[in-house]
Amino acid sequence: MNYIEVKFICTPNDEIVNSVLSATIAEIGFESFVEDELGTTAYIQSSLFNIEELDKSLNSLPVEAEILYTYKSIEDQNWNEEWEKNYFQPLIIDDKCIIQSTFHNVPAIYDYNIYIDPKMAFGTGHHQTTELMIREILKDDFNGKSVLDMGTGTAILAILASMRGANPITAIDIDQWAYDNAIENLNLNNVNNVDVKIGGAELLGSEKFDIILANINRNILLNDIHSYASVLNNGGTLYMSGFYVEDIPAIKEESSKNELIFEYNTEKDNWVAVKFTKLS
Repeated sequence: MNYIEVKFICTPNDEIVNSVLSATIAEIGFESFVEDELGTTAYIQSSLFNIEELDKSLNSLPVEAEILYTYKSIEDQNWNEEWEKNYFQPLIIDDKCIIQSTFHNVPAIYDYNIYIDPKMAFGTGHHQTTELMIREILKDDFNGKSVLDMGTGTAILAILASMRGANPITAIDIDQWAYDNAIENLNLNNVNNVDVKIGGAELLGSEKFDIILANINRNILLNDIHSYASVLNNGGTLYMSGFYVEDIPAIKEESSKNELIFEYNTEKDNWVAVKFTKLS
């Protein structure tokens, strides 16, 4: 699969600008994002790249910033090698969980040792939203709970949920690249109780879940909250991330329409994760 690499030069080059940029262009198909000394480098499948759509997205950014960009085509390649050389470093969370790839050599001395070979899939744990969701999984009781992981990406959240005792687990993503990468990472971590599916909320049927994890983006969440609520057991928990502090009121309003009670939110660099409980 061929990709377009777009290098964004941001002025100012800070966490807020880069986070808003990444979230905005993710909605038009960009998959992976790496912050650097100039701004952000992002990747999109060649078939999805549209300069007019990109310019429209940049013009609508809700931040004061000057953003210039250059782009080039890159052929399919060894993405593990690219991540190893340039981007992906081991991530340790709360001295309990380490996320690394097969090319790292960090001793497996933590409670949860997760191996992720990310290819182009979003979700190495380094993005604020993924880290926030990981912290929630580490706090909650997953033992024996049925779990749904929406927008699974690399399957990192499903893998950690399994390690925390969840069973069974369903992981769903709309993209073939995410499906393939999720399968690879599940095998890499010897996790065999996750059913990976390609699609969206339309795949949800009669199966019920105790916990739902949804790290996607604001618009998809607002559209699909009713679907999540319909398959969440009474008293079950819904964790959502992929949006900003200022989006919380809209998320809370839509959730309340579906008998979901807001518990709390956590925050990092203006990104948030929220916890809701379904009325018993």
